[in-house]
This record gives sequence, C-alpha cells and structure tokens, in this order.
Amino acid sequence: MAAAPSTGVNTLTGEGLAEVLAGASVVVDVSNSPSFEDGPVLEFFVTSTRNLLAAEAAAGVGHHVALSVVGTERLPESGYMRAKVAQETLIEGSSIPFSIVHATQFFEFVRGIADGGTDGGTVRMAPVSFQPMASDDVARVVGEVAVGAPVNGRVETGGPERFRMDTFFRDALAAWGDPREVVTDPHARYFGTELSERSLVPGDDAILGEIRYGDWPGRIPAGK
Repeated sequence: MAAAPSTGVNTLTGEGLAEVLAGASVVVDVSNSPSFEDGPVLEFFVTSTRNLLAAEAAAGVGHHVALSVVGTERLPESGYMRAKVAQETLIEGSSIPFSIVHATQFFEFVRGIADGGTDGGTVRMAPVSFQPMASDDVARVVGEVAVGAPVNGRVETGGPERFRMDTFFRDALAAWGDPREVVTDPHARYFGTELSERSLVPGDDAILGEIRYGDWPGRIPAGK
C-alpha cells in the first residue's frame, strides 16, 4: 500500500498513519524533505521518523526499511547528511527490527548535481570517485531487502560503474549539448561539503545495480 500526503498520510503531522499501518508487517520509508536547508531538513527527518516509528510500534510492525545515502557519516559538514544521520540514529534506537539501505546518487539526480555545482558558466566538480545508479535498481534492492529478514544494520548499493566525478560530468554535459565548462576543483562543494576520494562510493561488499549510465534512456534530453 502506497502512503503519501496525496493519499491522506502525512508523517510530519501523523495524519493517517494509524489507519494505513493497520495490519502492516513491513514499512518502507522513502520519504524526503521538501527543503534541503539545514534547519528544515533536520526537523523533517527527526519529526517524520519519530512519528512513523511510534505508529509502527503501536501497529506491531516487524520490519522498518529506510532508504538513506552512501556516505552519510562521512560528510558531517552537509546539513542534509547530518539530518539523515539523525534519522538513522532514531531507527537504530527504536524497538523495531530494521534495515537501512545506503544508495549512491540516482541517475535522475545528475542534472541537479550539475546545477548545484554551477558557478556562472562553469560547473565545479571534485576529482573523486563517483558511482551513480538508476532509480530502478535502487527500487529493486529496496524491495529485496523489504521481503527479507531485518538485518538490523546497513546494506549498501551502488551503480555497476565507477567514474571520476569531474570526468563524468564533463562527458554528461557534452552529451546534453550544455555549454557550461566543467572545472576540476578539489575543493568543490557537494551539498555544502568538500569530498574525499571515497566519500560517495560504497564498500566492496555493496550490491551493484545492473543498469549502466550509457544504457539509461534518460541520459540524453528528449530531442537530442
């Protein structure tokens, strides 16, 4: 059963949670904050997660699955990542068995990442490892975790290919016909924080996706 504000379920206010969780054995939380500013994003994940976990405990839910981001604990300067860490801490401290899926950046977010690194006519990107994945692969992994036993820990997943971040975006913008110049900058910020070599990539035991960026239909804008 899908639950969202459009279906009368609001994790921030608690509206509809008791009704939608009645009889549920597994809850998959893929909610996200409407604002990425430090204060609002922290408030969203803390309030939403507390409400959801309380409702799950009352309903007798046996498995809480949450989607998070590879590298949350490695990027404390990012307000968004701090908020995700706060969410994960609440999940780990609850009485409900859980699984947290750490995924790398979605292909669908590539253009937004480029826009976030734009400075005038240039896009500043760090020369670090980058391993994005298709949202279809993310959904597959989350689904497999949801029907399995709780791991009471984290599962990492990433794309089947690893790139240099600056090179990836240089090639991507060229394929889009985008005139912005990609500038390699070791100090380029990603959601407010500088990156190290392995900030954004999973460990060696990660579940890898199957869809390569070069085969992903959305890599080229319509009409190109």
